[in-house]
Amino acid sequence: MHFIEVKSSEIPLDLLLEADPSEASIASYLSDSWCFAAVDNGRVLAACIVKAQTNSLAEIFNVAVSPELQGQGIGSQLLKLVLSQLAIKGINRVELGTGTFGYQLTYYQRLGFRVDSIIKDYFLLNYSEPIYENGIQHKDMLRLYVNI
Repeated sequence: MHFIEVKSSEIPLDLLLEADPSEASIASYLSDSWCFAAVDNGRVLAACIVKAQTNSLAEIFNVAVSPELQGQGIGSQLLKLVLSQLAIKGINRVELGTGTFGYQLTYYQRLGFRVDSIIKDYFLLNYSEPIYENGIQHKDMLRLYVNI
């Protein structure tokens, strides 16, 4: 398996839908973003989509790993590569939004991300279908950041 920057057209939509259930949301950030992937035998197994916000700030919009490979450290390896590549591109702060609970929150915190703010009712106002995890509905978004 190798970790590389790829064109957005190389990332399967079904993979991105694992992390963001809205095709409209994905379409809003995918086209002009940096796309990084874990690739094995020509198959994209994981992806990270990042968009520059300024010359020194970028936002991660999607980190997804194929369901059968989750929990094996592939996402962590990919995100570590992404952060190092962003530093090379001159980015020194990376931000993202995630739910207020669940595995994704601890995943980001293990990689050094810290809470910056809370956006109340984000998932209620921006997604047409409710998003549940472990039987609990996501309502608010945590904004996280890491300085690199």
